[in-house]
Amino acid sequence: MTEKLIEAAIKMTEYSYSPYSNFCVGAALLTKDGKIFTGCNVENAAYGPSNCAERTAFFKAVSEGYKSFDAIAIVGGPKENGSITIKDYCPPCGVCRQVMSEFCDKDFKIILAKSTKDYKIFTLDELLPMSFNL
Repeated sequence: MTEKLIEAAIKMTEYSYSPYSNFCVGAALLTKDGKIFTGCNVENAAYGPSNCAERTAFFKAVSEGYKSFDAIAIVGGPKENGSITIKDYCPPCGVCRQVMSEFCDKDFKIILAKSTKDYKIFTLDELLPMSFNL
């Protein structure tokens, strides 16, 4: 399932709307019953109204009635000369980590990937110790 999530996240980078940063992020969120919700980052000229790929996936899932999750895969990289290059791991920002803690337990898996063969798995507790909710 990890590779399938990573593949879905990589695909989502193609839908990123990131004309200001040229940094495309994709996410694939796995529910406890096996459904996958995807998201990409959507930027705005005012920056504040922008939304991260992770939150896009969570908000899509929650808006369809899902609130129990097992894992999320996240990938991201710069768009250069029309193509996206994933060189490094792309950890979630603090706001996304807090949103995750609203719906996930401390053992929720966060998969940071460069490819389907090169990835690291962290728990939410590792990336957000001492959160408000955990």
